[in-house]
Amino acid sequence: MSRFHTTRELPASPEAVFAAIWQPERLARWWGPEGFTNTFHTFEFRPGGAWVFTMHGPDGTDYPNQSEFLEIVTNALVRIKHVNLPHFELSISLEATSTGTRVTWVGDFENRDFAEQARSFLETANEQNLDRLTVEVCGRGAFSES
Repeated sequence: MSRFHTTRELPASPEAVFAAIWQPERLARWWGPEGFTNTFHTFEFRPGGAWVFTMHGPDGTDYPNQSEFLEIVTNALVRIKHVNLPHFELSISLEATSTGTRVTWVGDFENRDFAEQARSFLETANEQNLDRLTVEVCGRGAFSES
């Protein structure tokens, strides 16, 4: 198994950040690397609920995705299991800080070889995902990395 870990401080409350995750129209705007868009087919935001969507790459390639929500703690945690390949679990944790919210993004990939070969892309994509989340929650230029 391979783990990817990214942390970002956002100048917004955990409630504001969580809203950008549980509201599907907002999640569709920021989910994925820069230049990607999403079409959600199923979005059952509850433990055991399905999340089925197509991620559209900037080159026109469609990437079907199927996930299951494993755990949801309002304003604090969302854990997702990616059901189709590549198999991984993603935890998005939100922690209140004196200046906003610390977002911690941890992905555990089942196939170590795949993850290590894709590490550069995945690390960049994770940062871009958090950039897009920051814009959704706070507007442009309102983030700092840690």
